[in-house]
Amino acid sequence: MAAGPVDYADVIVVGLGPGGEDAAGRLADAGLDVVGVDERLVGGECPYYGCIPSKIMVRDADLLAEGRRIPGHAGTAMVHPDWHPVARTVREATMDWDDKIAVDRLTGRGVRFLRGTGRLTARDEVTVADGDGNETAIRARRAIVLAVGSEPAVPPVPGLARTPYWTNRDAITAEEPPRSLLVLGGGAIGLELGQAFSRFGTAVTVVEGGPRLLPREEPEAHELLLRVLTEDGLNVHTGAEVGSVEYGDSCGFTMRCARGERFTAQRLLVATGRRTPLAGLGVVAVGVDPDARAIPVDERMRVIAPGGGRPGVWALGDATGKGAFTHVSMYQAELVVRGVLGEGGAPAAYHAVPRVTFTDPEVGAVGLTEAEARQRGLAVRSGFTDLAASSRGYVHQTGNAGFVKVVADMLSGVLVGATAAGPYGGEILGALAVAVHARVPLAVLREQIWAYPTFHRAIGDALKDALAGSPAP
Repeated sequence: MAAGPVDYADVIVVGLGPGGEDAAGRLADAGLDVVGVDERLVGGECPYYGCIPSKIMVRDADLLAEGRRIPGHAGTAMVHPDWHPVARTVREATMDWDDKIAVDRLTGRGVRFLRGTGRLTARDEVTVADGDGNETAIRARRAIVLAVGSEPAVPPVPGLARTPYWTNRDAITAEEPPRSLLVLGGGAIGLELGQAFSRFGTAVTVVEGGPRLLPREEPEAHELLLRVLTEDGLNVHTGAEVGSVEYGDSCGFTMRCARGERFTAQRLLVATGRRTPLAGLGVVAVGVDPDARAIPVDERMRVIAPGGGRPGVWALGDATGKGAFTHVSMYQAELVVRGVLGEGGAPAAYHAVPRVTFTDPEVGAVGLTEAEARQRGLAVRSGFTDLAASSRGYVHQTGNAGFVKVVADMLSGVLVGATAAGPYGGEILGALAVAVHARVPLAVLREQIWAYPTFHRAIGDALKDALAGSPAP
């Protein structure tokens, strides 16, 4: 039992990112006494260092690319990049990384907010340590909700820890674009930020240890982005295992790879994924392995179901390992709120989780890739179409081409996955996400009328390719 004062609450929410803040507020709206705990900014990574500010950077970089496409299409134009408006807009959008408005919004709904680090010290108790080291133990009468999010994962590359490398947070707060930038990691964060900086004049080199960019996605997405990013001026290296990193004030970063490459740059962005450090959260108090990659939850988001006069323990967001996306944490918050209030409802389902990489072209995907579907033993048939074939003139005017790929389980007769890569790929994905989520029969989808000359009509062509030569399911 922790020393110091002891408080009580109906519900304790540890972590106030999008999902945790939503759950805390809604439970307080329901009349419960809720304590919300966070050591960082209320609202979490998304509004301050993730989704919102990064998309400001991406969209402003896209404007530069559009301006450079004017010659040969619509007249003449000279584009002069200026980072200062971007940095100013990011500061405004994040309130200069001040969460007062978010805190006031939360407390205005009746949530008691504690700034500090929360850790489980018993199944019904969370101890909060503030910045001065003072501790307060809070005991939950009804529920504890763990919504601690994640932090950048830094690989154990020799020398890296001793350097002033960037994570996404440093990149977002940059007042000037670096002259040159090494990006370690070919996932969504690295590619989005790398392409954005490149369009503002930074010499960007992407180094990915695996064989493909966006390794979670279809191989066709890698092929498309490798071509487009290279044409955009980025140097992209895959299969490049990093052996060491060095830094000097005069020469910047030097990265050496196992197969002999040597790369140098003024800055280094580490974008190799994210992790949730569970040991510091004290999860052992509720029977969870502190070395686990995620907090195990059931289909109701319960770590421990309520019962026996003791509070239940729920978890949501990145820490559950169901997808490090804001929309997943908000979806899970709905289940947690219903569970705590005893309202029942449908259990969690993750067969149609959408994900979008906001590069140019965008890569939107939902459900299983073809490889994942085959690994599950499904009777798979895929369909593919190039956007240039479906919307010839429109693709020409908007720059980069792309594709739509669908993955069907012919036994059940429904789509189990799909990818829309190209201009507005994330928006095209909407129709595919609905089809996968609702398990719309292929027999229905094949009769859909697709507007011309839209990009989404490529969905119809991809479906035709998947169904070619097969009897109607």
